[in-house]
Amino acid sequence: MSEKLKKSFDEHFDTIIIGSGAGGLAAAICLSRAGQKVLVLEQHDVPGGWCHSFYLNGHRFTPGVHYVGLLGEGEATNNLYRGLGIANELVFFRMNPDAYEHVRVGDVQFDFPANFDQLITRLSERFPKEKKQIGKYLNLIRKVSEELYSLPYIKGFWQKLTLPYRTRHFGKYGLFSVRRVINWHIKDPLLKNILNIQCGDHGVQPRKAAFVLHSALMYHYFQGGYYPMGGGGALIKAMTNAIKKHGGEVRTSTAVAKILLEEDGKQKKAVGVRLENGSKLMADRIISNADVGITYNNLIGREHLSEKLQKKLQKTIYSCTSLMLFLTVDMDVRKAGLDSGNIWMMPNRDADEFYDEIMSADIAEGPAFEGMFISCTTLKDPASFDGKHHTIEAITFIDYKGFEQFKEETAQRSQAYLDFKEKLTEKMLNGLEKAVPGIRNHIVHLDLGTPITNEYYINTTDGNVYGTEKSLKHIGPFAFRSKSEIENLYLCGASILSHGVAGASHSGVDTAATILGCHPDELKEPQEDQKLRIYEAEDASDYPDWMLKKIEVKKTRATSKAKASAIS
Repeated sequence: MSEKLKKSFDEHFDTIIIGSGAGGLAAAICLSRAGQKVLVLEQHDVPGGWCHSFYLNGHRFTPGVHYVGLLGEGEATNNLYRGLGIANELVFFRMNPDAYEHVRVGDVQFDFPANFDQLITRLSERFPKEKKQIGKYLNLIRKVSEELYSLPYIKGFWQKLTLPYRTRHFGKYGLFSVRRVINWHIKDPLLKNILNIQCGDHGVQPRKAAFVLHSALMYHYFQGGYYPMGGGGALIKAMTNAIKKHGGEVRTSTAVAKILLEEDGKQKKAVGVRLENGSKLMADRIISNADVGITYNNLIGREHLSEKLQKKLQKTIYSCTSLMLFLTVDMDVRKAGLDSGNIWMMPNRDADEFYDEIMSADIAEGPAFEGMFISCTTLKDPASFDGKHHTIEAITFIDYKGFEQFKEETAQRSQAYLDFKEKLTEKMLNGLEKAVPGIRNHIVHLDLGTPITNEYYINTTDGNVYGTEKSLKHIGPFAFRSKSEIENLYLCGASILSHGVAGASHSGVDTAATILGCHPDELKEPQEDQKLRIYEAEDASDYPDWMLKKIEVKKTRATSKAKASAIS
């Protein structure tokens, strides 16, 4: 780097990380722990990206954390948090083990239990004619997933020599969609919809979803789902605390305008960033936790990219976007049929056709959204319940085209946007009423997050929720790489390794391992003094005294506040 350019920078760091999502923070922990001077820059006023929490009238919501899997002792996500050194700060609640997923396909209901064998038994009892094929299909999903997870551990000449045998199921089905593989095994249309309902966690229909990726997702939840006490914000707090402990820094309300490049012969290399306020920061390397579209199109600029990468970006499809309804209600939601399990709701018709319809239809048409994901966070996190008010998050996927007319909206929203938002809120409530009858009469507060909200707070291309589309064209060998073609520029997050809370975190660790020249497992080696605390969301009998006291204090404060409000 030239001396003239060096002097133009205000500060120097070993690594600057753009974006404070789970991936960026995981990378920051690993690098700062290794002795690097690390700076994380976040454009929002709180860190966390999709994992951040926010409050509406004193009640907490988390837009991107709805459940996490593989948190049992010795399982991958548990080991990840122990390896990052944040497990001691975290408490998780295990969601209803008898029904961590409530599937509602039309008028039919089915509950996913947190046990692989019980899932096979329950499905076989419901669909006796498909009993043999149900076992065969779900065992295939388990085998494919186990082979996928084993790939990094196949080392040495003799092990690699037997690789085709060790990964024969993964290899055989690796290039097929969920629809293709399930059609080879299952005939009943209703059963297909039940088994494919978790395609919603990819945001794509069975025809596009990669079977290998879907297998890994189902495997992730075979032993159930968990929710962090304190919502996603608690997870982010633990991660930022770890970064600070190791000497790293996280700056919020600090947006990056450009990644600065320097020519070194024919090779371009990243040397720092220019912030929106005009100041410049120098670094030996840059990691972008922003999505690939924001990173390459906006922060770098296509003119600095190779023709090959430009063509890849032109062909890149981003995941769907969403509407998110955030509700506070004063009703007994358990009497209404809710518990700590999620609700997946869709009409009883071909899932591919339904996805195609919702992505092509005028989203303002029709009385109600038929496909929804519904989650009651105060039942998932009992410590957050004040004794009266429950918080609910309801989500439906849409195509961004419905909001293109509002693409230039600023923080001061137009009346046309607000009117459109109100119309969609009514349609969301009509859909929610089908799952929770009478909920309209108990709303204390509500707000609707739109694709414009996603763009404003999370800064994603077209408000996407999962990075690149999770189809065969954008995963595995076809995904964007963590090490870019620009020297000293790296990427992490949902478009690189995998999406979801755990997937993005693993991506950050993998990127850090690439920089440090080690295997990711070395950075995720569980620390003996770290232990994750897990309690049952549906059973308070084992809650420790400190938690019971916390719950009691919250209820007392809520009661006092209500009395004071009544008097005034």
